[in-house]
Amino acid sequence: MKYFYLYLIVILFSSFGFSIGTSNGNSACPSYLDHDLRILDSQNYENLCKYKDKVIMVVNVASRCGFTYQYESLQKLYTKYDNEDFVILGFPSRDFMFQEYNSEDKVKEFCESTYGVSFPLFATSSVKGSKANNFYKDLKKITGKSPSWNFTKILISKNGSETHVFSSNVEPNDQSIQSKIEKLL
Repeated sequence: MKYFYLYLIVILFSSFGFSIGTSNGNSACPSYLDHDLRILDSQNYENLCKYKDKVIMVVNVASRCGFTYQYESLQKLYTKYDNEDFVILGFPSRDFMFQEYNSEDKVKEFCESTYGVSFPLFATSSVKGSKANNFYKDLKKITGKSPSWNFTKILISKNGSETHVFSSNVEPNDQSIQSKIEKLL
């Protein structure tokens, strides 16, 4: 009978959103990743904790920039290491001379049709200063740097203990980036 009452208590607690001795799944997620961000051109959100055990390259992107051609090599890099715990997260931004479309559906269509982008892209947001999205604010705390232009690349190790910032001028297929990725994998 005492097990029956214990069972009832567990059911009651769980029906109100409480848990006893269980994890919410994000307990081991580093705080800099624990952000719910909207996926580009959708109403769906994704928590970045999903990527906590991967080497992550974060890139602020723009569709009408002199560096936009880097989408092609970013996609190749993503495809090359996709099965090796590596991900690229793209953040369209209008922070630098408004070089991104106003409309997210145009951004998505451009990225997919022009460059075949299949890596995750998030809603257009600010990536620098006081208006930066919270993920980028956390990245600034970790790296001490904010993007200085479109296509700044931030590489983060699986446990977040190591970061590398690459300027827009460093191509995604540059040996310095590839060797860091391979070291972190």
